Amino acid sequence: MHPAPPFQAPPFGQRPNAAGNPVGAVFLGFVVSVVVSLLYSGIILATYKEQSLTTANILYLAHALINGALVGSLVGLVGHRSNGAHIAAAVIAALGAFFGFTNSLPLIIAESETPRAAGDLLQHDPFWPAKAWWNSETGGGVDWFSPLGLVIAAAAAWGLARVIGNRSGGGDRS
Repeated sequence: MHPAPPFQAPPFGQRPNAAGNPVGAVFLGFVVSVVVSLLYSGIILATYKEQSLTTANILYLAHALINGALVGSLVGLVGHRSNGAHIAAAVIAALGAFFGFTNSLPLIIAESETPRAAGDLLQHDPFWPAKAWWNSETGGGVDWFSPLGLVIAAAAAWGLARVIGNRSGGGDRS
């Protein structure tokens, strides 16, 4: 007779849950998106006087890509094959790209004039940062770089979350 092992084997038919943690993945993606957006706002605040329109557009699109890539990678690693987590990563990355830009505008007004001026402007028209995000600075109309940044952030986040999540393996898709 051989002695029994010191642990009990799992019952036949049950596998360990390797599906990841979709809620934790989404929360981690949110935290990373907020940090990246704050860093972008800080970079814009520090360099806005020396920026040309081309530089500002390149920085915005690079921010959107970096935000999407980081959020998607982390959500894929933690959330594995969770379709809900992949979709949430795309939404979070797009929102991070949007709020990174819009949060930098009141900071610029507060730094160039006074914090009170930024507060008065936001109190008078609370949506002016979103309007500035949407409108072109040169000829009026729509600034197509703005929605392009959202698409880049969402596509990078969803794509990387999907690829990395499927490689990480895991249980059923949920």
